[in-house]
This record gives sequence, structure tokens and C-alpha cells, in this order.
Amino acid sequence: MRKLILIKHARPVVEAGVPSDQWRLGPDGRSSCGPVAERLRTLAPAAIYTSTEPKAKETAELIGSAIRVPVREADDLHEHDRSNEPHMDTREFISLMAVLFKEPSRRVLGLETGDDAYARFASAIDRILEADRNDVAVVTHGTVIALFAQRRLRKDGFAVWRAMGQPSTLVIDADKWVEVG
Repeated sequence: MRKLILIKHARPVVEAGVPSDQWRLGPDGRSSCGPVAERLRTLAPAAIYTSTEPKAKETAELIGSAIRVPVREADDLHEHDRSNEPHMDTREFISLMAVLFKEPSRRVLGLETGDDAYARFASAIDRILEADRNDVAVVTHGTVIALFAQRRLRKDGFAVWRAMGQPSTLVIDADKWVEVG
């Protein structure tokens, strides 16, 4: 079994007025990477791939450094593109996300539909798995992980998205497309 370990980045410092794709980790986010690193040590990925967004890169670098695994940036692992959206009330955001998962072909929030974000992200994952035949970890973002789980694992994407912590992991058998732990 070849493992694909999807990791949602650690908690960033939320800065109103700064686009979320530019947020960085704060002290709490950085310290939360230790337990994930210990979990990854037992899963033994050969490499960690990361989104280019700072919060994901910092998460990957902290984990990779702790377990001495190389970190590589990869294109198209970024979050569902919401760069045109202002920071919004939590309830409003959650309501819009529910619609995004229920109606993924509709552009509900941001510049991409759920289908567009999934297609981009899934292509990036497929390229990584084709190029690297080992167990790999990918540090990325909650919405694209949940959209991926919705389609590849046949899970309730909104429920996956709501349940994820920062950071969190989803371990997948990349040959059978089932969650393994």
C-alpha cells in the first residue's frame, strides 16, 4: 500500500485586510506542528510536498525539519481561490462553504467553483503520485482536501471540512482510494 498523507496547515495568524493566501503561522501554529511531525515519523513519508502559500510552507518546513524529510513546493496545491473575497463573519463563511460543497459546479464564493478547485488540486496530486512512487505527505488547505475526499473517498466534503483541525491529517491508500487512518 502506498500512502498519501494530506495535511491541513497549522493555524495562521488571521489578519483582516491581508489576503488569506498571505497569512503566516503564529506561535500557536508553529508549536502545533510537533505532534503532527511525530505522527508523520511513524508513517515515514519519503518527501513532503507543499502548497506555495506561506502558512502551508511553514507547516511543511517545520514538520520536514523535525523528521528530516525533504520538503518540495508543488504547483496547484493552493486553497480554493477566494482572493477576491474580503474577510467575513464566520457564520456567513460557513454558510457559503456549505453551498460550495452542495453545489460544486456553481461559483458561490471566490474565483473558482468547487469543481474547478478540485480539478486543479486532483491534477496536482496525480502528478505528484506519478512522479514519486513512495509514500508522500502533502501540506495543503482544508477546502481542497475536503473536495478531494468528497470525490476520491466518497465522503461528505462539508463534514470533512468542518471536522478538520489546524493542523490535521488524512491518510489515504493511494492505490485503492480508501482512508487508512
